[in-house]
Amino acid sequence: MAKSLFEELGGKYEWQGDYLIPCLTISAEKEQPIGTWGQRHLDYLKKYRKVTYINLLTSSRLNAYLADIDRQAQERFKRLIEGLKQEQGITEQLKAENALEWTGRVNNIRACARGIVNNEIIFV
Repeated sequence: MAKSLFEELGGKYEWQGDYLIPCLTISAEKEQPIGTWGQRHLDYLKKYRKVTYINLLTSSRLNAYLADIDRQAQERFKRLIEGLKQEQGITEQLKAENALEWTGRVNNIRACARGIVNNEIIFV
């Protein structure tokens, strides 16, 4: 019996019951920490961009891709918060004078920045 292309390229089969199943493995990729933004993007890929998810997973680039997305989103989030704080005049003096108002305004800014990052980076 002639070898298949898979066997010619070094692939092997194993018997499972009455069937020959190819032995497929995904090469190990370097583990990188993935934060909240990367996890959100991973969920988005799994639900709405399945082909992209499978391509990244099988090419062993998923972890590096998610780590990069996480880094970009975190940097964008921090820049947005600082810019919006300056734009709205939220200072440490306000924090010292009226902590409750400062907390409310900063939480509002964080919510706006989170929405912007989600729309620009995560859910794209």
